[in-house]
Amino acid sequence: MRRLRRPALSTSAQNQLDRKQAAACRKLAKGSLQIESVWKSARQTKPLLAALKALREMTGPRQRCVYCVDSHATDVEHFWPKAAYPDRMFVWANLLLSCTECGRFKGEKFPLAEEEPLLVDPTSENPWRHLDFDPTTGNMTARFNTEADDWSPKGSKTVEILQLDRREALAAGYSKTFKRLAALVHRHLTAGDPSEAALVDALQESDDHGLLGWCLFAGGQEEPPFRELRTQRSTTWATCQQALRDR
Repeated sequence: MRRLRRPALSTSAQNQLDRKQAAACRKLAKGSLQIESVWKSARQTKPLLAALKALREMTGPRQRCVYCVDSHATDVEHFWPKAAYPDRMFVWANLLLSCTECGRFKGEKFPLAEEEPLLVDPTSENPWRHLDFDPTTGNMTARFNTEADDWSPKGSKTVEILQLDRREALAAGYSKTFKRLAALVHRHLTAGDPSEAALVDALQESDDHGLLGWCLFAGGQEEPPFRELRTQRSTTWATCQQALRDR
């Protein structure tokens, strides 16, 4: 999973979304809100089309699903499900773009703990604070919190609901990306290539699944050859980290 930066909408689009939400809330208060009908009729309006364009730009040139980062993102997804939380139906920060499979797995599932979501929102937090990656299987797992001496509750629920540890095709894609990233670092170390910029560009171009966040800042730091890059080429390591922060 990749940390995403949510762009701001134009003032006009944002104001129109706010008006749509206010109108929906008025209907909700009167008990007359038909959620699916209101959402369907709004899909082809200017503010929603502007939001869809911004979501596509946010997911990158390949428009990958915000959750699995493997399949094409085709569906507007409400992080807080609109059926249970219609007061967030047109809230920009609540709109994501997901693939059909992730959307089907998530559905209306939205566990909370003390009124806070137990699912990772990659537009508001770093997923690798809660998730881990197993390079031997290619599966996503929950991250173990050494301070709490337990698995991340948010990571555990995200993996469980999106079935990130039970999708063979997804694991194959993550494994392929990890091997490609590892090969680039190994080649840099063994060939003596002094070009940090070339390595950074190659890593970013090859990171189809957002794994650089794990490789450079989480558990991947201890996996070869990233461990060797960190311990033997500290300047290059710092350059790679900074490039990922700036992206």
